[in-house]
Amino acid sequence: MSGRTYYITTPIYYVNDVPHIGHAYTTLACDVLARFMRLDGRDVHFLTGTDEHGQKIEKAAAAAGLAPQAFTDKVSQSFRDLIRTMNYSPDNFIRTTEPRHYASCQALWERLVAAGDIYLGKYAGWYSVRDETYFVEGETAIGSDGKRHAISTGAEVDWVEEPSYFFKLSAWTDRLLAFYENNPGFIGPDSRRNEVISFVKGGLQDLSVSRTSFSWGIPVPGDTKHIMYVWLDALTNYITECGYPDTSNPLWKYWPANLHMVGKDIIRFHCVFWPAFLMAAGLEPPRRVFAHGWWTNEGQKISKSLGNAIDPIELVKTYGLDPVRYFLLREVPFGNDGDFQKRALIGRLNGDLANAYGNLCQRVLSIIAKNCGEKIPAKGPLHESDNALLDRARGLLATVRAELDEQAFHRALTTIWEVIADANRYVDAQAPWALAKTDPGRRDTVLWVLFETIRRITMLLQPFMPDSASRILDQLAIAADRRTFADFDHELQPGAMLPKPQGVFPRFVEAAAKAAS
Repeated sequence: MSGRTYYITTPIYYVNDVPHIGHAYTTLACDVLARFMRLDGRDVHFLTGTDEHGQKIEKAAAAAGLAPQAFTDKVSQSFRDLIRTMNYSPDNFIRTTEPRHYASCQALWERLVAAGDIYLGKYAGWYSVRDETYFVEGETAIGSDGKRHAISTGAEVDWVEEPSYFFKLSAWTDRLLAFYENNPGFIGPDSRRNEVISFVKGGLQDLSVSRTSFSWGIPVPGDTKHIMYVWLDALTNYITECGYPDTSNPLWKYWPANLHMVGKDIIRFHCVFWPAFLMAAGLEPPRRVFAHGWWTNEGQKISKSLGNAIDPIELVKTYGLDPVRYFLLREVPFGNDGDFQKRALIGRLNGDLANAYGNLCQRVLSIIAKNCGEKIPAKGPLHESDNALLDRARGLLATVRAELDEQAFHRALTTIWEVIADANRYVDAQAPWALAKTDPGRRDTVLWVLFETIRRITMLLQPFMPDSASRILDQLAIAADRRTFADFDHELQPGAMLPKPQGVFPRFVEAAAKAAS
């Protein structure tokens, strides 16, 4: 596994508004995977960025009284700021307004033309500016406001008639179905895979891939009256980053991507349009696309009209960064929709982090400091109970690796917390504070077993809670260069000096938060 490439991407975020919890959630999932794979010896490239073209951006910029480029510069920066706030670790941040991206998109277009998959025609149909999506008659309906809306998204649609280039998507129905059959892991979770296959089996229509009614976008090569369809433009970012069309670029080694992480609302673009574009151009599709669910807020759908958007920056200010990172990936099975509830977050913070994990670390390290001269204790003969706990801790790496390969973050964390619970029960059963008087040798063995268990748990929590895990590993005197999974089974020798233990996860008290605000 060591040295193998791992290319993971977020969708590039549309800059018509500021970041919200959905953006934070997607990028967090990618960040955890990127960090895990780096610790596991993989050659990782983690990409995020912003999608900055299209009619919706042109309108939003005009409403803000700004030129489109100035508008996108401003909003794109807010997504960069979120990276710092949430402690993400991308290797690059791409913008679709970069010159290299123009070159990449136009090169891909020319490949599609050369393959005979693009032709000039006329588009007449329903179009949603908000969704940047075309809809057929049966996918729309008249709403209570008397206007026509897309049934799936609720977005208002307008009748559009204009010259357009088309991609021969209808010719790809059988080839896409064969691709899904031969690559069963391409779409996750299974519910989304079933949705996509059903959609494609229903028959595909040729896709309009250019517009003439606005100018903010990438011109079609040889016909600059046409602007490329924003989704053809946006999806191409994933190969732009790898140097396309220059496949001798050192970054081309990362293509095809191991994983595109997306929200469920854009699964068709990534699992129908994108592989068809790529295969038509003679390029490999990505290995996997995973679509996660949406968050509601205290049981209500999040919407501008309700004013109940969840600001990730405010969450971090109130509850702390790592507790928020932990909660978002622990609370809901990844891939499902989830309801954000403050009481649930506080419950996780106080129950899982402060009481279970934090208390385990604090009391074990405090007992060691008091009874073992602030040194890693010596190991004596191991009892059955010792080996049972150690075996569970040793097995965590393989289990977590397998769960993250399936993007099952919640199951990975549940498994880790089961071992934390085992360790807390082991402390209570062994009572090392009592052994200090009756059997110091046994006391030291018990504390060594707990020390090793905490070390392994904490190493695996680095991708999820990097700052907190780093502080705990510091208290375990683990050198910075001994924290990768290559050292997971490298048991520490007794006698090393340990720093003074300090709590890492304070309890959250609601009244204190109210007073602070």
